[in-house]
Amino acid sequence: MAVPKKRTGHSAQGKRRSNWKATKPALTTCPNCGQKMLAHTVCTACGQYKGKVVSRKAEGFVDGNEVKEAKKAPAKKTAAKKSTKKVKEEKAVEAAEETKVEETPAEETKEEKTEE
Repeated sequence: MAVPKKRTGHSAQGKRRSNWKATKPALTTCPNCGQKMLAHTVCTACGQYKGKVVSRKAEGFVDGNEVKEAKKAPAKKTAAKKSTKKVKEEKAVEAAEETKVEETPAEETKEEKTEE
């Protein structure tokens, strides 16, 4: 690992950093509303980019997620969910019936003992 032998002085450090300059961001005017905006970004005032409605701020904005969700929901998946729910319900009913069947003989023996 390289380690400097001596500490860098203030003037040498300043000379080295003399070319570190901040640049002004490229500003353009929005073709829709005329506001100043950063180049290649969505207008913060009207929500348009390259003449298209992109942001919720713009009038006529349609959320792309809502459209995609409507297209993605096929009938098969809902049918599959229903069938798994039905299977679970049937298993629960069967388990309940089994417990009733198991309890019934035990209850009969208790009743017979109490009658004697």
